[in-house]
Amino acid sequence: MKKDVAALVWAFASVVWSAAALGAEARPNILLVVVDDLRFDDFGAAGHPFARTTHLDRVAREGAQFKNFFAVTPLCSPSRANILTGLETRHHGILDNTERSPRSHELPTFARTLQAAGYHTGFVGKWHMGNDPTPRPGFDYWVAMKGQGEVADPELFENGHLARAPGYVTDIFTQRALGFIQQRRTAPFMLMLSHKAIHPNKVQRADGTKEAIGEGGFIPAERHKTLYAGAKPSRRANYAVPPKGKPALERPIPGLKPLGPDTVTPDETIRDRLRMLAAVDEGLGQIFAELEKQGTLNQTVVMVIGENGYFYGEHGLSEERRLAYEESIRLPLQVRYPPLVKAGAAPTALSLTTDLAPTILELAGAPALPGIDGRSLMPLFTRTPTDRRKSFLIEYTTDIVYPRMWKMGYDAVRTERYKHVRYRELAGMEELYDLQQDPFELTNLIGSPAAAGVRQQMETELTRVLSSSSAQRR
Repeated sequence: MKKDVAALVWAFASVVWSAAALGAEARPNILLVVVDDLRFDDFGAAGHPFARTTHLDRVAREGAQFKNFFAVTPLCSPSRANILTGLETRHHGILDNTERSPRSHELPTFARTLQAAGYHTGFVGKWHMGNDPTPRPGFDYWVAMKGQGEVADPELFENGHLARAPGYVTDIFTQRALGFIQQRRTAPFMLMLSHKAIHPNKVQRADGTKEAIGEGGFIPAERHKTLYAGAKPSRRANYAVPPKGKPALERPIPGLKPLGPDTVTPDETIRDRLRMLAAVDEGLGQIFAELEKQGTLNQTVVMVIGENGYFYGEHGLSEERRLAYEESIRLPLQVRYPPLVKAGAAPTALSLTTDLAPTILELAGAPALPGIDGRSLMPLFTRTPTDRRKSFLIEYTTDIVYPRMWKMGYDAVRTERYKHVRYRELAGMEELYDLQQDPFELTNLIGSPAAAGVRQQMETELTRVLSSSSAQRR
C-alpha cells in the first residue's frame, strides 16, 4: 500500500504546469463544505419536517441535489481521505480513526494538484486523519484542530502555532473561512471548510486508539439551545426494530443491551444535532453574502456534503454509524454553480465520495489524479452519462471504539437494487437485501431459497469489484 501511495505521489510530482497553460478561460473558485455526520435527510430540501436550513436548501434549490450519493467507507477519517484523493480506503491507507498523521502527510490530494495549477488553496476545520494539526501539503492557508478538537474554545493550529481560539467552533471556522475568502488575490481559490459539527464533543485520546465523549455530547451554540424545543423527529419504518436475521447485530455483547427500543437515539440528541447544524447553515449564509458582495457567487462552485451518516434508532442503532445500512452510507451532496449546473437538478446515478476529487479537478480545468478509483460527476451536470456505474464497493476495517463494532469489518457491494454484506471476521453472518422491495433493510435474504440466484450474482459482483479494484492498483 505504501508503494501504491508513493507511486501516485511520484506521478503527481511530474504533473506541474503553469496556470497560463490552462488557457484564458476563467476558472471558478471552489468552496467544499464538509459537514461531519450529516445524514441525507437532515435538512429541509431533503424533506425534513422542521429543520430550518435556509442556506443549505438554497444550494439544492439553485443547483443540484444528488439522490444517490454514498460513502464508500462510512467513518470520518477514511471518508475524508476518500474525498481528498479519489481513492478507495484500501488504497489510500487511512483505514480508521486512529493516529495516521504520517500517512495523511503523504496523500496525493486534489489540493496539491490545484495548488500546482495556480489555485490559492485553503483548509479550515477538522482534518481528523491523526492528531497532528500542522499543515498538510497542497494548502496555502491552514487552520486545523488536533484530532477531533473541541466545541468550545478549540485549540487551533494557525499562523504557525497552536493556541486556543475563544468562541463556538462552528462560528470560528466560519470567521476563518470568511477571512480567507476576503483575501486579495489574482488567482481563483479553493477552500475546504471542514466542520466539526454535527459531531458530538468527542476528543481523541493521546494514543489515538479510542475516543472519549466530552462534556455535553452534542453541544449547540448558546443562541440555538432552545431551537426546535418539543419538535418530534420523524421516524423511518425500521426505527427501534430489533434486528432479526442479522446475526452480526444479534450477538450478545457483555455490558450492552440488545438492540431495540432501549438503544435508540434520544429525541433530544437528534434536536441537538439539528441545532448544531443551524450554526453551519448560518455560516453558509454569511459566506454567500460575502461572495455576493464581491460579485463572485456565480463564479464559485459551492459543494456541500456529509462524510458519513448517522443512525437515529434504525435497527435500534445510534452511534455505530460504521455499518453498511442506508442511514450510514447514504449522504447529501449539493452542488451550486449556475454556469454549468441547472437549478433544481436531481441526479440519480450512483455517485460516491471518491468522485469528488476528479469532479473538482475537472471543474478547475486540471488533469485528474492518476490511477484513482473515482470518476468525475461532470457528465451528470451536462448530459446523461452512457456508462453509468452499476455497483460500488463499501468497506470498513474493524476498530475498537465501540464494543458492538468489534470484529465487524466488512466488504459489501451495492447495486441500484441489491446490497450484499460479507463480514471479514464473522463467518456465516452475511446479509443480502432487496432495496426495491425492502428499502429499510428489515429482511435478510441470505438464506432464502427464492433469493439463491440473486445471492450468487451478488457474491460474484462483490468478488468482481474487489478484484477489479485491486487490479487497478497494480
